[in-house]
Amino acid sequence: MRPGGSDLATALVAAARERSATVATAESLTGGLVCAALVDVPGASDVVRGGLVAYTAETKVSVLGVPADLIDRHGTVHESVAEAMAVRARELLDATYAVATTGVAGPDPSEGRPVGTVHVAVAGPAGIVARAYSFEGDRQSIRRQASQAALGLLCDVLADTA
Repeated sequence: MRPGGSDLATALVAAARERSATVATAESLTGGLVCAALVDVPGASDVVRGGLVAYTAETKVSVLGVPADLIDRHGTVHESVAEAMAVRARELLDATYAVATTGVAGPDPSEGRPVGTVHVAVAGPAGIVARAYSFEGDRQSIRRQASQAALGLLCDVLADTA
């Protein structure tokens, strides 16, 4: 069983340090919560390369380099967009791993997707791992659950490299 909350971030920083790995984030609905959880850990500067918040479709395209045609086809709340965000953050920040989040925190549906729809992807040396989630609660709760899901998926990917 993996730890939760700040213990999860602490375990991630330790695991990355043990593997001489670095981590980056690309966040949309979480708005920096994932990176903030990581940098709250003492010694995070050893492994965290940085984080990018790309909240709008335009920023995802212009800053992260997510292909515009991908967003035109699927919208911003899609597994492929999360994957592209993670790949580009890994490249831009020269990190071993990058985790990305995109989704709908509410209060209203977006792009035909219900509130609580979240996509998380991790890009690393072995490829990309992506997961879809459906969370319940208010906006803040969904954002917190999404950031924990992102940390959890990254933890799982790091554990698989042990």
